[in-house]
Amino acid sequence: MPSNTVDRRTFLKLSGGAAATMALAGCTGGDTGGTTTTTDSGGTGTTTDTTTTAGGGQQDFDLTITQGSLPAGLDPHDHRETPTEVVMLHVYEGVLTRDADGKILESLATEWERVEGENAITFQLRDGVTFHNGDELTPEDVAYSINRIVDDEVGFASPQSDQLAGVTGAEAMDGAVRVMNDGLNPIVFSEFATYCDIMQQSWVEDRSQAEIAGDMNGTGPFQLESYTEDEEVVLIRYDDYWQEPAAAASVTFRGAAESSTRVNQLLAGETDIVVNVPPQEVQRVNDSDNATIAAAPSTRLLFNALRYDVEPFSSKEFRQALNYAVDLNSIIQNVLGGFGGPTSQPTLPNFVGYNPDLSPYEYDPERAAELVEQSGHAGVEIEMHTPVGRYLKDLEIAEAVAGFINDLPNVTATVRQRDFGSLVDELLTGNIEDKPPWYLIGWGEATFDGGLVMTALLKSDGALTTFSNEELDQLLTRAGNEEGDTRAQTLMDANALCHEEAPWIFLNQQYSVYGVNSALNWEARADERIDAYAITKTSPTWALDVFS
Repeated sequence: MPSNTVDRRTFLKLSGGAAATMALAGCTGGDTGGTTTTTDSGGTGTTTDTTTTAGGGQQDFDLTITQGSLPAGLDPHDHRETPTEVVMLHVYEGVLTRDADGKILESLATEWERVEGENAITFQLRDGVTFHNGDELTPEDVAYSINRIVDDEVGFASPQSDQLAGVTGAEAMDGAVRVMNDGLNPIVFSEFATYCDIMQQSWVEDRSQAEIAGDMNGTGPFQLESYTEDEEVVLIRYDDYWQEPAAAASVTFRGAAESSTRVNQLLAGETDIVVNVPPQEVQRVNDSDNATIAAAPSTRLLFNALRYDVEPFSSKEFRQALNYAVDLNSIIQNVLGGFGGPTSQPTLPNFVGYNPDLSPYEYDPERAAELVEQSGHAGVEIEMHTPVGRYLKDLEIAEAVAGFINDLPNVTATVRQRDFGSLVDELLTGNIEDKPPWYLIGWGEATFDGGLVMTALLKSDGALTTFSNEELDQLLTRAGNEEGDTRAQTLMDANALCHEEAPWIFLNQQYSVYGVNSALNWEARADERIDAYAITKTSPTWALDVFS
């Protein structure tokens, strides 16, 4: 049975030694100067720790980041894609944030706590924060932003409502914001440390939805310079930022679906950071004169969703058969080159609720063929929808999965390539019948909470669900009103049920593998955030010419 992660020796070898060591240790680069004081809620809403982190310091270089795709729009509350969020985080901020290790830190809020005896919390807001149009941040702006996500009547039906699960609304107070919950909401501070970008109420209300999607006005370290749809987003440093201004003078985001295109652009000096470097290109990047590899196990898992309401996926035996049919360890080694870990459940290791007693489905094609016969669906033809270029080797993973299933004597499986944006549009629809019956997708959960993953993807009323099971619904509802070890055990039980019911073909934990300009100090994060505010140049003057 393969282990849940690639061993450290193999990972270091595949990642390029020193670069991977720095990513794992969380200590790439040197001191960047400046300090920022931060506090950790400890998940309880009380300040328990204070740390000092590196700040910016202007160095006036221009930075280019190339992802697999560009944002479909610039409204921070109208998307569910990490490539869009990576752009948004430079302009918009939340009341809380996280460091590279996932620790909760202050941001626009300096204090946070539960209201004793009530299902409510409060955030004390930071003074002196301005939006990029020069207006001061107010409690009304923060309350409005929360309500815009959780209340359809405030503006529109935000696809992010489940990211603030349990939050029912917010109201402005004197220098603070009060947030109401529908119960205990044990993960409310974790949610706000990961989600809910703050927008200016008057700025939003003065614009149409199309105008909001084409412009930006946040409180973050960078502001919008220009946006050309499907081409690039250009941000410039915001010099009145409430922290020390960023080192970089500008950040340009571009998209390239083909991994080979991204790598070639990196090595040609046309871009500074690229995502999802394929395993076969790792050595070429590390051997180059101007780039290196940075890698880290991510908080993202890849899976094949199976719609429970259509044949043949309505059969548990058939769903289990598909899991037994796939040699997951072979895919990780031969397709991903070791940059991945097998999964057995909807929750990753180190997440709240992860069940260590579950093992990935064994590769057993004979058992798979038997279960297909038992399901009554022998001879069926099935088609998988997959994006291309969004995840590390996504098309190749899809083709390998379909190939293993097609090798069964009683199932025919094919792959259909899809544009990522159009596939996501179908998945975000509230009607399950509008979703493809079988598709590959990834889910990154930067809250490190298994309950949020299962609630969004597998609960009957989940925002992106393809599954319905009364027992699972009950477990997830119960977990929403529990804390600590009790909640963790309930989620472990939910994971065990998911393993048995096989609502997905369980695939791999994704490893984030980046190509990085050697003249940069930058740390790859587990949550896939590429934070230009944390990027500085290396000190040798000979290495700085690449930015000219």
